[in-house]
Amino acid sequence: MAGLLSNLRNTLIVSFILALVIVAGYYMHDGGAHQVFWQAVFRWLHVLFGIMWIGLLWYFNFVQIRKMPEIPAELKPAVSKYIAPEALFWFRWAAVFTVLMGLILAYSRGYLVQALALGFAETPASPAHSFIGLGMWLGIIMLINVWGAIWPAQKIALGIVEADADAKAAAARKAMIFSRINTFLSVPMLVTMTMNQTVFG
Repeated sequence: MAGLLSNLRNTLIVSFILALVIVAGYYMHDGGAHQVFWQAVFRWLHVLFGIMWIGLLWYFNFVQIRKMPEIPAELKPAVSKYIAPEALFWFRWAAVFTVLMGLILAYSRGYLVQALALGFAETPASPAHSFIGLGMWLGIIMLINVWGAIWPAQKIALGIVEADADAKAAAARKAMIFSRINTFLSVPMLVTMTMNQTVFG
């Protein structure tokens, strides 16, 4: 068991095998791969990627950004050269797949256009579609911030793209501000994502 748990790849392989066995159990219980089954799969993937995305967002804001000023100068390259680029890889791709799975889920449930129109594509406007649409737009804005502002700025700040010291400092500040914007947006976004299904079914 220690050999399995000491290797992340092997741990994840076994974890996903167990998850797929459980998915197969739902498949058999629910009578096959029809629309509701696939909606359940897309919801699982949406949550799975979302936990990675928001978890890393909160790691950056609650831990890394706050503690970096306290790290001795000679130790900072360990974070900027090894930890941050790896974390940013998983962060930005988790953002893509979270939003993609959410859009697929909304489409498969038949409310994608209504939600993106914030419920106003219907008469009368649907509160359920307004609330989930608000959450979807917050998530889309956050995704745009990841790829349009945070990642380009981090490439400069981390030295992945060549720049002078002033440009690196400005880029680090920009990445931090947009990361804080996403942290700010993440809490209300999660309200809509968690409460909508319970309140509106």
